[in-house]
Formats: sequence, structure tokens, C-alpha cells
Amino acid sequence: MAQNNRTRFFPIVFILAAFILNAFPYGALQASETQEFPDPAKPDISWLPENTTANPASSTSRNQVESVKNHFIAEGKASYYGKQFHGRKTASGEYFNFRNFTAAHRTLAFGTNVKVINLENGKAVIVRINDRGPFMKGRIIDISTAAAKEIGLVSQGTANVRIEAYN
Repeated sequence: MAQNNRTRFFPIVFILAAFILNAFPYGALQASETQEFPDPAKPDISWLPENTTANPASSTSRNQVESVKNHFIAEGKASYYGKQFHGRKTASGEYFNFRNFTAAHRTLAFGTNVKVINLENGKAVIVRINDRGPFMKGRIIDISTAAAKEIGLVSQGTANVRIEAYN
């Protein structure tokens, strides 16, 4: 009799185990930090003018989005997003990828291409605005880790920069 109960119980346990294992695909159990992303392509900047004169931006309120008419220039401190923000949603709705050349600015419109020049070493990078910030007093732009590496900003954390925005 005991043998008969085991033979009935074994198929039920087997089917239940198979169902539970199929409910959780292997990929969902892997850590998100090990996920590989393709290297981002740098934005096409062939259309940007080499030398242009600046048209100073008119004063805007803190919450007003600024469209770039011809050319916008500002100087100040830049900082960068650390890897802890990777995968979080930005204000534009995109997911932040620290390997992409993106940035946060308080007023420039999303999609605006901005040239960021490190005034301490002359290195420059083009980034695309996809988020709002920075929210630290005295900072004018937050750039991604990839962009920060490009202009030598990672070791210091901040640097004096000039930003030039084009539409």
C-alpha cells in the first residue's frame, strides 16, 4: 500500500517542479550589472559649424525650457552621473545608460546637441540633452560617465567647462 502511494505522489511532485522551474526563465535570475550593452555610437556632428559667434541667451525662468535659436554658450562647473543611475528613467522618458554620450541641463530642450569643453585640458565631447539637472548649486551640466571619461572629468568629479548648444 505504501508503495502505491509513492507511485501516485511522484508524478505530481515532478509536474509541480517542472511548472515552477518554467515559471522563472534563466535570464531573469541573472544580475542586471552583468548585462552587456553595445558600445554607443558617438553622435554625428558633421553638421556643426567649426567657428561661430555666440548669441547670448535671453534670461529664462528656472522652469522654462529653452530652445536654441542659433548658438548658446555658458561657462561653469560640470559634474557627471555615476554608474548608480544606470538603467533609471530620465526626465525625457529614456533609460539612462552611462555608456551613452548624454547629459542633463536645467533648461535646454531634450534632443539638443551640446559641445562640452573642459577648460582645464581643452578636451571636448558632444552630448545630447535627455534629462533635467544638475541640482547642485553652481553646476551647469551633468554629463554621462562615457562623456566624462572622454574629457578627463572622472578623476576630479567636477571641472570648469564651456558648453555650446546647437539646434
